[in-house]
Amino acid sequence: MSVPEQLRYSEEHEWVAGLDNEDGIVTVGITQHAADALGEIVFLELQPGEGETVEAGESCGEVESTKSVSELYSPVTGEITAINASVIDEPKVINDDPYGEGWIFKVRITDEPGDLLDADAYNKLTEES
Repeated sequence: MSVPEQLRYSEEHEWVAGLDNEDGIVTVGITQHAADALGEIVFLELQPGEGETVEAGESCGEVESTKSVSELYSPVTGEITAINASVIDEPKVINDDPYGEGWIFKVRITDEPGDLLDADAYNKLTEES
């Protein structure tokens, strides 16, 4: 399973890219581990829209697959600056490329992210589950 070193991860299986960006905007998606566990993703719903805020650890949508429906949690607190329309229209992109074209939304961080895991810690978490 792929766990890119440059990303940070939540215990709820979301990833965050760009924590060192000067503009404070990060990209968020779900991990390959989560996408594989869900099976083929057929529907994605985000509850807040662009310009609205999300809170770290709070639900911000749902991911529906052929196997189940799972909550999507924001790993960071801030304002949503972009939503990836292509994954809303074609959610299977998340299964095909979870760390690239399958990103879900971008957030301008307003609070310092707290308990995100590095790649090693995330690998340990997924090995235990």
